[in-house]
Amino acid sequence: MGAFLDKPRTEKHNLHDEGNGLRYGLSSMQGWRVEMEDAHTAVLGLPAPGMTDWSFFAVYDGHAGSKVANYCSKHLLEHIMSASLGTQGPPAGPDGSTGDPPALAPPTVENIKTGIRTGFLKIDEHMRSFSDLRNGMDRSGSTAVGILMSPEHFFFVNCGDSRGVLYRNSNVCFSTLDHKPCNPRERERIQNAGGSVMIQRVNGSLAVSRALGDYDYKCVDGKGPTEQLVSPEPEVYEMVRAPEQDQFIVLACDGIWDVMTNEELCEFVKSRLEVSDDLERVCNEVVDTCLHKCCVSVFAQRSQVSEEAVRKDAELNKYMESRVEEMLSRPGEEGFPDLVAVMRSLSTDIGMPPLPPGGLASK
Repeated sequence: MGAFLDKPRTEKHNLHDEGNGLRYGLSSMQGWRVEMEDAHTAVLGLPAPGMTDWSFFAVYDGHAGSKVANYCSKHLLEHIMSASLGTQGPPAGPDGSTGDPPALAPPTVENIKTGIRTGFLKIDEHMRSFSDLRNGMDRSGSTAVGILMSPEHFFFVNCGDSRGVLYRNSNVCFSTLDHKPCNPRERERIQNAGGSVMIQRVNGSLAVSRALGDYDYKCVDGKGPTEQLVSPEPEVYEMVRAPEQDQFIVLACDGIWDVMTNEELCEFVKSRLEVSDDLERVCNEVVDTCLHKCCVSVFAQRSQVSEEAVRKDAELNKYMESRVEEMLSRPGEEGFPDLVAVMRSLSTDIGMPPLPPGGLASK
């Protein structure tokens, strides 16, 4: 949705940190969009008693503006925590006082799963009250994909067509499911709300069937919030952690997955982690290939740079640099070769050392 630039904005926004037995890196790029519409959340240690060893990461892929994505990046976790923990206070005394402050209920697995769903519905209901979103001055919306980590469990969360993937024991162990209008379950809800799916879009316009915001698609009388043309309801997946096997998690918007499959991206990330333990660099290389937001979380005890991989990567870089220099030193009849010509020549170079997953585009 929206207008595009003549050429992509390639300046990157990066973050990294470590704690709770993991490290994360994040990279985002405006790319072809007129404004930066994506946002993120990265919290190591949740602000609640007994939950300092929990973590939360999320990526928000905004469209038609940045307001919804930005607001969710700052406040979605608050809504999830409020709904997940709940409160239970002592009975009121004769004078109406309640004595000691309310005690937090322990967050069971079901508390968390219910709280995540409730948190999404609550923040979507809350944002609808914003005057510019209510009166149609701002028509922005956002997908959301995230993971809430406890010491024992992963809670993957998805609303829209961004995606989260877990790489475990050198295999893609889990992936969230994209919410596209052409999916049978999503199509049925859209049609029951009086809409249609044309050119794989809601009413021929919106490419996602679940999202936060997008209130133009949430005004069907007689239908609840999860029965509208576009639903704010997330799918929540709970998994038991496997500390000796879990390697990394990737959260990324659809632009990444449009370029690489789950397996291709995870093999690419794995190969880069063998060369560098700099997660910002790894994320930047993914973004350079795909021009979209990416967040990688690595479990510290599973991350190890290989000296052999570093040597091979350096040899490949040196070979490619020498080949490009050679091509640029001998201009042809039409002058110096452009990038397309250089890439075409390299792609047919039989002397090229083995390329990493992602091929030439990754270099």
